[in-house]
Amino acid sequence: MENPANKTGVSMVTSHQWLKRSLGIFIFYLIACLLLPMSFASANDIGTSIEEKIAPPSRILSLDLCTDWMLVKFAKRSQVLALSPLVHQYPVDWMNSSWPTHDGSLEQILELKPDLVITGEYNALQLRQRLQELGVNVAILELPRNLDQVTQYEKHFLSLIGDSSKQIQEPVIPKTKANSYNMRPRLLLLGANGIGTGQQTFENDVIQHAGWANYLKAKGNVSLDLEKIVTDPPDAILWSGSPSRALSNLFAQHPLLKQTIPKDHWLTTEHWKWRCPGPWTWDLVKQLHDLLPQKELPTKTHQ
Repeated sequence: MENPANKTGVSMVTSHQWLKRSLGIFIFYLIACLLLPMSFASANDIGTSIEEKIAPPSRILSLDLCTDWMLVKFAKRSQVLALSPLVHQYPVDWMNSSWPTHDGSLEQILELKPDLVITGEYNALQLRQRLQELGVNVAILELPRNLDQVTQYEKHFLSLIGDSSKQIQEPVIPKTKANSYNMRPRLLLLGANGIGTGQQTFENDVIQHAGWANYLKAKGNVSLDLEKIVTDPPDAILWSGSPSRALSNLFAQHPLLKQTIPKDHWLTTEHWKWRCPGPWTWDLVKQLHDLLPQKELPTKTHQ
């Protein structure tokens, strides 16, 4: 028969050992919990210091006219390796001819060894794909679809060139009269080859924010009918094409159109600002707003 005293003694020893072991485990985990945040903090500090040491791109090459202009506007001159050849086709008075350009060939771009190639979403599709296949760092900048996206577009661009700290000018959108949309003067935005710009476009957003109504109710780019314009003329026409005497401008120069729309109802702005969205877009909105007729016009039915 087992001695009750022995049984009790064993139980007491076992309990004592268990308590000691549990206390040791508790202390170990307590120390680990205290040290763990410090470890994470150290890791974050290391990550931050590594991030800070990553230099912004210093050899940026552009494939697109819009990214050309954005580089000239925002980047340091020393960062720009070469702009696209499109800058020669669409010169602007605020940009001199001393900026370096490439010829648009894969061979020359590879020879220049850019550390960042930047382009718009619709340009140089095959070239940028080939560059990506060869391991070149290519950033594709998505164009804003409306005015609300312009600021984000600029911020994205600044992050790509490593200058996110730069302050972006807040847009100033002029206040328009609280008249209904149908009471606004109707503006036809006329481009080359008799193409007008309709609804659900970036340009339409500019027109509306400036206080005008878009003459066209159709969506996107519209092939214009001269007879319809003569029958139901807009209150004003804004020529957004290049100021040249090219064949593509013949529609805008048609005598019947000139007779229908009075000379002082043909508006002008800096045509290059319609070509690409950017910080200059806010100037365009203001210019259009300042061109609003001083007198209220009778309501007209849109096309």
